Amino acid sequence: MSIPTPHIECKDKNLIAKTVLMPGDPLRAKFIADTYLTDVVKFNNVRNMFGYTGNYKGKRISVMGSGMGMPSIGIYSYELYNFYDVENIIRIGSCGAYTADLKLYDVILVDESWSESSYAKVQNGYDENIIEASKELNEQIVKFSKELDIPIIRGRIRSSDVFYNSNFDSYKKYRDEHGCIAVEMESFALFANAKVSGKKATCLLTVSDSLELKQETTSEERQNAFTKMMELALQFAE
Repeated sequence: MSIPTPHIECKDKNLIAKTVLMPGDPLRAKFIADTYLTDVVKFNNVRNMFGYTGNYKGKRISVMGSGMGMPSIGIYSYELYNFYDVENIIRIGSCGAYTADLKLYDVILVDESWSESSYAKVQNGYDENIIEASKELNEQIVKFSKELDIPIIRGRIRSSDVFYNSNFDSYKKYRDEHGCIAVEMESFALFANAKVSGKKATCLLTVSDSLELKQETTSEERQNAFTKMMELALQFAE
């Protein structure tokens, strides 16, 4: 396949930086571009899945929405890796906490993504439930977190195909039997694409709600208030 792809209209791969930050919400991508970047160029508008490239403190970086769920991030991350020569994708998203130790707005660095999804098996025959994040990227995030004095919590999260589960208490099984501290819906597919493409990926999450404590944030807070996670990821500008 050549560029532009069916889902990314950019005709010049040089307009997209080697590192792309991927929030699920395209409006969060716009918020990051408007708030943190200078000399911004919008490289994608297809399906309102906004993508931008700009400078952060004089260094270049891109940010693009991924949409919700593994099929959506699976499409965009695969095309970025394989048709636009992107080397690193850092998902920056929200998650639901499975443990009372996690509070609203805590920042999680994902070491492993556990999933019952068939995404990786269907795509490339990978038949395991766990895919690791890039150790190299995670080591850099740990370094950045110390420099910026932003606390992070590391661990395994669950990447789910289902948002509305008919058995609310099923989260306790994933916590107690599989060691998952939180849940989101995209990282497993992103890590699978990085693995099959020979590229790097990791995932930073901000706790937006707690299944254990029955707490949640608003949609506006999720769009605009997760600044610590954003500032950590922006350190990858180069």
